[in-house]
Amino acid sequence: MGPHLLSNANKATRVTMAGILLRLAKNTGFYDEILTCDEKWIQYDNSTRKRQRLEPGVEPIPTPKPDFLDKKVMPTVWWNSQGIGYFELLKPGQTITGETYAQQLERVNNVLLQKGLDPSNIKFIQDNARPHVAKIVQEKLEELGWETLPHPPYSPDISPSDYHLFRSMRSHLAGNKFKEVQEVEKWIADFFASKQANFYAEGIHSLHGRWKQIMLTNGEYIVD
Repeated sequence: MGPHLLSNANKATRVTMAGILLRLAKNTGFYDEILTCDEKWIQYDNSTRKRQRLEPGVEPIPTPKPDFLDKKVMPTVWWNSQGIGYFELLKPGQTITGETYAQQLERVNNVLLQKGLDPSNIKFIQDNARPHVAKIVQEKLEELGWETLPHPPYSPDISPSDYHLFRSMRSHLAGNKFKEVQEVEKWIADFFASKQANFYAEGIHSLHGRWKQIMLTNGEYIVD
């Protein structure tokens, strides 16, 4: 079972969209034209806290929290089968909004143009988070000429950032502590740079097998 209990209607939507995507994927070079994006909270403190072993009736000793303990920052990452295209961090504690996301899309488009890429060839995958489907964002995507691929609700199992990129980041983050947002940004940049090209290609190209699995299981959630 995934993070959301899928209804029969949810499963049917997943099957329908997986079928559409697999038909589109028959075109040569389809997966290498995909650009995907998502956000992730990163805590400043990623250490594992030890639990106090207490005798019955003994109160635990309160542990003072460092100022950075509850701090977190949200990076937004755009990537494809060749690697990271662009990422940026919001201010600590700030969450993404439709307006902010639309502005980010404009910056990403400019970066792609600077790299000599044609944004009109993009096949864009994003989840259905509220900022992503905001009217201002849909208008921006239309203005930029990006082709947006369908993505069913409640489906992080077919979102490459969730099942691949962020999963690896989460594993590597364990034990790390940061005091400044610049430290977080450097860690992220170093993490992305440490990955070989095949890491990113694998994350995108594995969509094919995942879409097929959804078809074969009548829309059931993929449990890794």
